[in-house]
Amino acid sequence: MAINDPIADMLTRIRNATRNKAKHVVCLNNKVCRGLAQTLLDEGYIKGFEVEEVQGKSGFINIDLKYGPRGEHIINEIKRESKPGRRVYTGVADIPRPLQGLGISIVSTSKGVMSDRRAREEKVGGELLCTVV
Repeated sequence: MAINDPIADMLTRIRNATRNKAKHVVCLNNKVCRGLAQTLLDEGYIKGFEVEEVQGKSGFINIDLKYGPRGEHIINEIKRESKPGRRVYTGVADIPRPLQGLGISIVSTSKGVMSDRRAREEKVGGELLCTVV
């Protein structure tokens, strides 16, 4: 079965795994999904990830999920903003700040996939991929 939106598939897998209190989740590997995983790691929402290459195919990303000291969710909500049917582009001044800066927005820019804070530092806008709270 072909997946039309690999970003939404990755976010749904993470959302479902955190609801089930799973320790790991396996997602499909591509450049944007690796960038999303790296951004989540840099911002402290996941413990880590590793890319598993499969010969002749794109492979998988194994993501280690993170929970609080009493088992509470670190990722409470992860929402896809820009979709294949409705792309959402934003300038650097218009990048949203979820929960007044307590959450992050992930933006795909010309300099790669990055969080809203880093995009403001680098003064670049782009496609708003998702928000994480």
